[in-house]
Amino acid sequence: MKRRAATKLGGALLALTLALSGCSAAAAGRPTVVVTTNILGDITRNLVGDQADVVVLMESNADPHSFGISAKQAAVIENADLVIHNGAGLEEGVLNHVEAAAAEGVPTLAAMDAVEPLKFTKDDGDGAVDPHFWTDPSRVELAAEAIAESVVEHVDGLDSTNVRSKAANYKAELEKLEASMEKSFAAIDPGKRKLITNHHVFGYLAQRFGFDVIGAVIPSGTTLASPSSADLNDLTGKIRAAGVVAIFADSSQPERLAQVLAAEAGQDIAVVPLFTESLGAEGSGAHTYLEMMRTNTDRITKALS
Repeated sequence: MKRRAATKLGGALLALTLALSGCSAAAAGRPTVVVTTNILGDITRNLVGDQADVVVLMESNADPHSFGISAKQAAVIENADLVIHNGAGLEEGVLNHVEAAAAEGVPTLAAMDAVEPLKFTKDDGDGAVDPHFWTDPSRVELAAEAIAESVVEHVDGLDSTNVRSKAANYKAELEKLEASMEKSFAAIDPGKRKLITNHHVFGYLAQRFGFDVIGAVIPSGTTLASPSSADLNDLTGKIRAAGVVAIFADSSQPERLAQVLAAEAGQDIAVVPLFTESLGAEGSGAHTYLEMMRTNTDRITKALS
């Protein structure tokens, strides 16, 4: 009862704010779905359409491991009809706000709960669950289905048939994406399907499409960690032994470490930027999840073929 009263009060205050700023009363009454990462935000918008306001907390080209939110955004979380987050510790700077909202009765969904998780090895994450499931489109299908059902269950006033129809259409797009990735990667010799990245982010892609993850510049599942000299020396040895020809660096992260590693290996190694943890700005080739995956697939294929 307290939660319901607080929600009504929050809705009234929001309506007043919007009215004073010139927004319509209809907009004030729309349900709100808050999504932490921009990748999940894009997926959610494809499922919800214009039936609700989808508020995405993470800006383009941001790092999900380190981004934070404002007090205003925290208030939006507390008054949301549904909060969708990645889970598995990805959004370290936002998790406490999500947990606080859940404690107050706001429905929340961790997308990771819908997929079969992989674990980092002891060498790259001490056996923790790998949160980067979106590099495998088949797992994104499972997450999208869970998001659609959660929206139908928790967000009042939406046309459930329309949401499920959009989910079916998006699933078809994901199936096309998966097939195109498989066809593109088929051009890479199996012996050259070796990945070195800034940090461990491609475990799911490697499992689905038959790649071997040789290592990472930052030997961790998070960008908040730092490599030691011993880590870099060990990775340099692996690069030489495996005949690696490319290091893939996230487009939103500095490439300095990857460049240093390529030089240390003493080989002609390309440093290829990818969109691994965040969507890019409009026109970047990674403004949507589908665009991002197609761009990454093309760059990986060209670098390793």
